[in-house]
Amino acid sequence: MKDLIFTISKSKHNKEDLSKILKEHPEIKFVSIVGIDLSGNDTDEKIPTRLFLDDIDSFLNGVAIQTDGSSVVLPGIATLNDAKVDMVADLNANWFVDYNFDYIDPITNKPVGTLRIPSFLIHNNKAVCSRNILTSAINTFKSTLLDIFKNKPETLDPFGIKYDDIDKIIITSATELEFWVKTPNEQAHIEELSTSQVLQEQYWTRTKGTVRTALEETLLLMEAYGFEPEMGHKEVGGVKSKLDSNGQFNHIMEQLEIDWKYSDAVQAADNEIFVKILTQETFRRHGLDVSFKAKPIDDVAGSGMHVHLGVSLKLKDGKRINLFHATKEDFLSCIGYGAIMGVLKNYEIMNPFISTTSGAFKRLKPGFEAPICIVTSLGVSPDNPSRNRTILIGLIRDLMNPLATRFELRSPNPHTNIYLALSVSYMSMLDGIIYALENNKTEEELLVELSKKPGEDAKYLEKTRAYRSEEDVFEFYSDLERDEYFSKAPATVYENLLQLDKYPDKLNVLKRNDVFSDKLINSFKLATIQRWTTDIIHRIILNHASEVRSFKKLHSDNALDLDISNWMTIDNLRHYIMKDTYTNKGLFTRIKEALTNENYAVASDLLIELEDKMSSLRKLYNNYTKNLLDI
Repeated sequence: MKDLIFTISKSKHNKEDLSKILKEHPEIKFVSIVGIDLSGNDTDEKIPTRLFLDDIDSFLNGVAIQTDGSSVVLPGIATLNDAKVDMVADLNANWFVDYNFDYIDPITNKPVGTLRIPSFLIHNNKAVCSRNILTSAINTFKSTLLDIFKNKPETLDPFGIKYDDIDKIIITSATELEFWVKTPNEQAHIEELSTSQVLQEQYWTRTKGTVRTALEETLLLMEAYGFEPEMGHKEVGGVKSKLDSNGQFNHIMEQLEIDWKYSDAVQAADNEIFVKILTQETFRRHGLDVSFKAKPIDDVAGSGMHVHLGVSLKLKDGKRINLFHATKEDFLSCIGYGAIMGVLKNYEIMNPFISTTSGAFKRLKPGFEAPICIVTSLGVSPDNPSRNRTILIGLIRDLMNPLATRFELRSPNPHTNIYLALSVSYMSMLDGIIYALENNKTEEELLVELSKKPGEDAKYLEKTRAYRSEEDVFEFYSDLERDEYFSKAPATVYENLLQLDKYPDKLNVLKRNDVFSDKLINSFKLATIQRWTTDIIHRIILNHASEVRSFKKLHSDNALDLDISNWMTIDNLRHYIMKDTYTNKGLFTRIKEALTNENYAVASDLLIELEDKMSSLRKLYNNYTKNLLDI
């Protein structure tokens, strides 16, 4: 381990340094050109290191590597008759070496490594990838904010600086990664998992056996890569593992979380992609499956990927100023208030890029510490920071460390495209900041508007809505009140995508400086619908079909009337969901036909009904089995 190189920083992305490093580390056998498509998939196009070195000048001077557009998700852009996509290396990010610890090079006696080079996807001389969208969003955020500071220098007065004092704007972002880990092919009863969750038997408890080993190895590897891990612990989900006759733990099913230090936005996205690979591979070497699904198990806590958002100034004298931190006795600065108001105002057009799978909407349900409506919490008072875990986006503050002030967006999950999530977040924040600064708003005025009640007038936020609550939004409000005050969340991927058409003025926020062009937005919508459709037909329905078949009659012929009645109710529901007859079609078939006919609105409604029926079926069967004496 001590002789391996894990990261090549951007300062060494030159011919002399790279040639020296790769010749000193012959275990690095391959170079992988990595692009991120609109679905967040990372490519892995391997090139032998010797070929990379032979043509290193071209690589470092923007000469593209070609790939087939059919291998990346860019519908409507890389079409079958125009499928060539070029890949151009990004020299301004860290490059990581991905080691295959299962394959030891017999010559060097070290694991074979692949140098991963982050790259932009180019189609017809135009960048069309998630990486470029985020880069453009950050550049737009910085340049727009600098223009405001230059043209309205009084906006810097609260910070006690002048425009000429500024060296640069720094965007700081970070993610928290939750995931489920289990022994292959092991299954735990949902009631067992749910009970453990309610009793909080797993949360922050000590890891044991192979889970402990894999977690500790992951954290140490993260340290070697320079990610600076801050924490690794058990999350709320899971059940106690069992010790077998050989002294080994099996029947493992646990939820974990790992956190690491913030970076600039693009690097933070790169880090998150690689940490997921590192985590999955490390746990796999210890015989454990890792799932990054948003909701791998119904009725049990899903996995989030909370995203932290911050902005600061670096001054020419080296000093750092957090632009969100209050400049007086208040929750936030004017810029901070504008930023969070921008997210709340525009979240309807952010959400389609954040919640893109059916699992994401299964996770966003009341009672699982996941946000279900557009609302924030600041705290009871400026000297009493809040950690309300029921809201969409929260204010994180450390009274002893002004640089720590930031926002935590709680809706993303591990399958969220982090590049697009950060892009829409910073573009929306910029919209609110522009409102606050261009209209010379004071902190007091912005706090009043942010804290408004439904029906109260507002210049920027919507009159009919409320946006702040210090209460538990799951418990304090009825379902009707919550939907009325803070908006009703979409229930499916299709409903979510409709918001891009429903709110054209808000969508223009993302189109500033052509960060999200109409072509990119349309391609994203096509990709998301295609993935949603495929997931329903080939995963959701197939998995539900196996589950429906597993609910079998268990009572004997001398069963009680109640057992017979319970089973008849179950069997009727099984037939309604799955069985076709000459006169009626089951729910599965009706969903498939709606999708085949591109009647997505009907399919969306039927999918909601299917999930409701499946939930009822599980509960009915659970009650049925509990009442049987002999099974």
